[in-house]
Amino acid sequence: MTTRHDDSSPPRLWAHRGLSLHAPENTLAAVREAHKAGCEWVELDVQLLGDGTPVIWHDSDTRRCANANARLSRLTLEAARKLDVGAWFSPGFAGERMATLEEMLALLGELKMGLNLELKLNRGRDPNALAEVVIPRTLAALSAERLIVSSFSRDALEAAREIEKDPQRLRLGLLYKGIPRDWQKDAERVQAYSVHGKWRRLTRQRAEEVKRAGLKLFCYTANDPKAFAPRWKWGVDGVISDDPRVFN
Repeated sequence: MTTRHDDSSPPRLWAHRGLSLHAPENTLAAVREAHKAGCEWVELDVQLLGDGTPVIWHDSDTRRCANANARLSRLTLEAARKLDVGAWFSPGFAGERMATLEEMLALLGELKMGLNLELKLNRGRDPNALAEVVIPRTLAALSAERLIVSSFSRDALEAAREIEKDPQRLRLGLLYKGIPRDWQKDAERVQAYSVHGKWRRLTRQRAEEVKRAGLKLFCYTANDPKAFAPRWKWGVDGVISDDPRVFN
C-alpha cells in the first residue's frame, strides 16, 4: 500500500479558490485577500484555454464569473483578457482579469504561499495536454513542500506522475466527492500523497483507512466549524474553506 513520505506538512486550513467568500474566486485578488487574512495556502483550479494557455478557472465557461458567456475551449488569451471577472462579485473588484498560471505562480512566489492546484478536466478536455503544460511550469515555480496537485481525473493524475515520477518531488492528491471503497487502488496507481473528500460525505471508516495507509486526508469545502468538528477526531489533516478564519 502507498505510504506517505513525511515531509513539510501543509497547514490545517486552506483558502478555497483564494479567499472566495470575500473576493472573486480563482483570481489574483482572491489570493491577495487570502494572504492578508493570514492564510498560508490556497486551493485553485487550472485548465487550458482553446489556444493552450493555462489559466486559473473552475467552470467550463465564463457565464457564472465574468461579464460574458464563452466556452473556455473556444477562447484565446487575447479574448479572455478582455473579460471582467471581478464585477460579478462586487463593484470593488471591477476590472479584475482572468489570471494565467504563470501570473498566479509568480504571485504565490512573491507572497511565499503554498498551493493545492486542481487539474480541472471539464467535459471533452485532454488530461494529458493539461498535465504536460501545467506540471513542468508549476514544479519550476514552487518547491515540493509548497505544492499538492489534485484532480478528480485519474487520467490527469497518471499523466502528472509520468512527468514527475518521484512522489517526494510531486505530491499528488486524489479528489473525490465520496471516497469509494477502492480508493487504495487509485492511490497505488499514482503514488498518492493525499486523499481529498467532500466533508459531508466523509465517513469515519474511510477516514481511518486513509490514515492507516499513511496518507494525508483533506476535506472540502467546509464553512461550519461546529458541524465539522467531529471529523477532526477521525484524523482529518486539513480543511479547504471559503474563509478559513471561521475555524480560528
